[in-house]
Amino acid sequence: MASNRLAVKLPGLDLKNPIMPASGTCWYGQEFAQRFDLNVLGGLVIKSTTVAPREGNAKPRTAETTGGWLNANGLQNVGVDQTVSDKLPWLATNFPQLPVVGSAAGFSIDEYVAVVQKLNQADNVTAIELNVSCPNVAHGGLAMGTDPDTVAELTNQCVAVSQVPLYVKLTPNITDITTIALAAQRGGAAGLTMINTLTGLSIDLATQKPVLANGTGGLSGPAIKPMALAMIHKVRQICDLPIIGVGGISSAEDVLEMMMAGANAVEIGAANFHDPLSCPKIIAQLPTVMDFYGIDDLAQLQEVQF
Repeated sequence: MASNRLAVKLPGLDLKNPIMPASGTCWYGQEFAQRFDLNVLGGLVIKSTTVAPREGNAKPRTAETTGGWLNANGLQNVGVDQTVSDKLPWLATNFPQLPVVGSAAGFSIDEYVAVVQKLNQADNVTAIELNVSCPNVAHGGLAMGTDPDTVAELTNQCVAVSQVPLYVKLTPNITDITTIALAAQRGGAAGLTMINTLTGLSIDLATQKPVLANGTGGLSGPAIKPMALAMIHKVRQICDLPIIGVGGISSAEDVLEMMMAGANAVEIGAANFHDPLSCPKIIAQLPTVMDFYGIDDLAQLQEVQF
């Protein structure tokens, strides 16, 4: 069997395997590096970065739900200056061969552009996600991520200042996700990441109030996988941009389902909260599961039609 059967090549991303931790689930890699060698990953997506540091929403910010995980972190991060001066150099020094995906967020198009420009200063950032779909900030991400014209303009302006390919992360909190996918394509995106979390609510019966201080939060985990698969498949029918699939992946079988639906690579999110070793475990299991289903290499999954 070919030694590179897991390899995936996308704009800006030459991945030894299709597995990356999703933005916000491994921060900047330092904590995960204490548990396993980050070099086993296909790549790493860092925490979404804003112009200024953010402390995030009031606590509690996270809660387990049936089949999922709610979070309302509020884009907590150290800001783009420290990300570029400290966090990314640490990754470059300790894991120089690891593909790193930056993640840009903001509250105006100008802020996205500023973050993208600064992330481009890091030599080890080979691609950037535009997080236009964060559902737990009262203004900014959600509003921009649900309007096609805004997504097209935001993408276009960020592409104009970036030396690395840009992937637009799509929100599922919209009637027709294909309109946003096509808008990102018009704006010059190199690819798409989908889906982000769905807006959800959990209520504490004892207090008769929401469990999260923010009220609603973003739902991730196994509960959203069927929706992620359906949306990826729908977008794949009308758009030929590379797709990084995310949403409810917790096994090697889930990875193959995502790729059969139309994804070219995947990100693993909530599973990392339950088990920080989820990514290396799934990577190790992938060849065995592929053998079981008679899959020689991942490329043939792109030929699946239904």
